[in-house]
Amino acid sequence: MGDHKRKRGRKPKTPSPETLDTAPNTATATVDKPFSVGNVDLIENPSSSRLSRRRGRPKKLPNHSDKPVSPAAERRFTRTAIQNGADFAVPNDDAGSPTAVVAMDADPAWESVSARVLPAMDSVVKVFCVHTEPNFSLPWQRKRQYSSSSSGFVIGGRRVLTNAHSVEHYTQVKLKKRGSDTKYLATVLAIGTECDIAMLTVDDDEFWHGMSTVEFGDLPTLQDAVTVVGYPIGGDTISVTSGVVSRIEILSYVHGSTELLGLQIDAAINSGNSGGPAFNDKGNCVGIAFQSLKHEDAENIGYVIPTPVITHFIQDYEKNGKYTGFPILGIEWQKMENPDLRTAMGMRPNEKGVRIRRIDPTAPESKVLKPSDIILSFDGVDIANDGTVPFRHGERIGFSYLISQKYSGDDAAIKVLRNSDVFRFDIKLHSHRRLIPAHSKGKPPSYYIIAGFVFTAVSVPYLRSEYGKDYEFEAPVKLLDKLVHAMPQSPDEQVVVVSQVLVADINIGYEDIVNTQVVGFNGKPVKNLKSLATMVESCDDEYLKFDLDYAQIVVLRTKTAKAATLDILATHCIPSAMSDDLKS
Repeated sequence: MGDHKRKRGRKPKTPSPETLDTAPNTATATVDKPFSVGNVDLIENPSSSRLSRRRGRPKKLPNHSDKPVSPAAERRFTRTAIQNGADFAVPNDDAGSPTAVVAMDADPAWESVSARVLPAMDSVVKVFCVHTEPNFSLPWQRKRQYSSSSSGFVIGGRRVLTNAHSVEHYTQVKLKKRGSDTKYLATVLAIGTECDIAMLTVDDDEFWHGMSTVEFGDLPTLQDAVTVVGYPIGGDTISVTSGVVSRIEILSYVHGSTELLGLQIDAAINSGNSGGPAFNDKGNCVGIAFQSLKHEDAENIGYVIPTPVITHFIQDYEKNGKYTGFPILGIEWQKMENPDLRTAMGMRPNEKGVRIRRIDPTAPESKVLKPSDIILSFDGVDIANDGTVPFRHGERIGFSYLISQKYSGDDAAIKVLRNSDVFRFDIKLHSHRRLIPAHSKGKPPSYYIIAGFVFTAVSVPYLRSEYGKDYEFEAPVKLLDKLVHAMPQSPDEQVVVVSQVLVADINIGYEDIVNTQVVGFNGKPVKNLKSLATMVESCDDEYLKFDLDYAQIVVLRTKTAKAATLDILATHCIPSAMSDDLKS
């Protein structure tokens, strides 16, 4: 492959937890990372040496492990679907030691839990998926297909729930029941990217014969026993692991690049457990396993999507016939813990709240809220100076939890303090659109080609395709700034860049232009990729003049550029000069 060249950009400081809502899902770096919630990673290693078979006598495994942790071990949030017979995250060798199994078998409490869960285990299915991902660097084609396996479970209405990342970019999905040798073709009904849940169904009546459904339980409390059931790596039959609820809080969803309510448990969640149910001691489902924490200083930390999030997804689908997403308040806010800051903002001693820093211009609340407003309450629930609200006895949680309980299009009452006066507003909530989207949501990437210049819209999958797992360090600084901080000024605004230049005689001297934003064309601003394609196609001027970032310009003769495009497309076997969505 040649020597690795460092791309433009510089390595930033370790991101703080406050920026997690804008830090998208990344892949795992090969160096140790500090123990920070900001290190949200994904591992793709289909050919692990730990899983490969060697010749000769098999090596005996010790009954216990006291070997030192490898220096290369690092903290990883991982999506847990097995890929190509291997896995996204190879579990620690110590995770399934015989010592742990003996201790669990000896505890009568876990025996009681397993006995109650046993009837519901027949509702757990194995999910087989063939994925075909778009090629964001060469948007006119797709990557080589690959397969994965994960878990799912049956709910009422002849439906099956699993994780969204288990069927992402799916081409074919099949399900297999416990104890069966038949795989049934499944249809994907809805994919909730933000909450990492997908809903499937099977048309074949034979699949549903004798199939029982899973019943949902209430949100568990701390130290409640949970049992995770699924088909993880290490075998083909169903697997059961047990633990307790360790923490309940708003946490980062790796796949969704969002923050929603989640459960932390100490039951082992390994690759392939994705989409499997977590049962309480009554045999009711209290969540869906979806990610785990891998770090040299942490052991047995898994995460479960709780029933409030699952119920929201199901009711959203039943209400609208499709998944519409979780609404969000389109603001950035600041804590008001400093007493001088509260006094300067005109807050009374008995008033608490958070200050609005910025408002998304495309959000409906931008019509009534203003920067420096103090949000005192949301839907009648008072907000503390640190942005938390009462949750349960002895617990507090971020006030975004209240927003996530709403549906897109719902109304909410907000009380704000403005210039020492209290105002009450009714706003309509909608899902949030980022200037640089975190997901393509199954849509193929858009592109436009003229004279060898490949124009495309920037997204997180595109940055990952161009700069790899360390795109947050390697991508151009200006693009990263827009990714983290920029807000769209209109609903259809995009960041359009010159992805690459397909070398030809007409573009001599422009070959080195890579991933540079296009800000204008012939004196007009570029709003999005479709507007750029429309202006270029309809241009009758003698020259095409593109204004790029860093004050660069590209000038081409119009007739020559359009004539050369056909030859360039034929040379590179590109079927069309623009994607289908730009032709309409």
